[in-house]
Amino acid sequence: MLPLLAAALFATSLSIHAEDGWQYWFKDGLGDAKVVSGSASYKAENGVLTGTTTDGSPNSFLMKGPFKDFELQFEVKVDDELNSGVQVRSHLAKEGDPAPEGSKGGKPLPDGRLYGPQCEIAVNGTAGDFYDEARRGTWWSILTKTDAIRTDAAKAAFKKGEWNHFRIVVKGDHYQSWVNGVVAADFSQPGDPEGYIGFQVHGIKKGSGPFSVRWKDVKFKTL
Repeated sequence: MLPLLAAALFATSLSIHAEDGWQYWFKDGLGDAKVVSGSASYKAENGVLTGTTTDGSPNSFLMKGPFKDFELQFEVKVDDELNSGVQVRSHLAKEGDPAPEGSKGGKPLPDGRLYGPQCEIAVNGTAGDFYDEARRGTWWSILTKTDAIRTDAAKAAFKKGEWNHFRIVVKGDHYQSWVNGVVAADFSQPGDPEGYIGFQVHGIKKGSGPFSVRWKDVKFKTL
């Protein structure tokens, strides 16, 4: 009887997870994700994804996708000396590609460079804002004239040295983020209808570090 009961409970659990649409990432390793743009190290143990700097590496990303409309939630903790972020609807440059439209400087990117909207993870008051990584080189709140959303509460939402909850929703042209339940970004831009998600380990100067960023309870669903 007990084995049958256990099997029934297990089946019910699987059914609940299937019905709610959530995928739980990094529970059993890195899965199909791959490291691009740099040489930072990534590992997933006991449901915690840890990205660690390597000496002299440029920005690195653990990339999954591509995806269109989705919701992504996670808890994150970052060393004070490091900043990080999560790319959404981003693109992977290939050798011979022209410079991305709107790019600062107008030069082609190196082969394998991930670029596009990034939800910032940092202790300096910018957490939850979106930065146009390796392309326009500025904040989407400025580009879309929605910087009023960056209130004092939004700037203070990220807690230094603690686990912080992020919720990111991208649907159609609409991008939103919350940090610990506080609205951190809300804007629209049509330029990136589909792209990759990438968990960033920021580059550091030679001779510094190593520093780490950790994500846990990472869950994703398509909308």
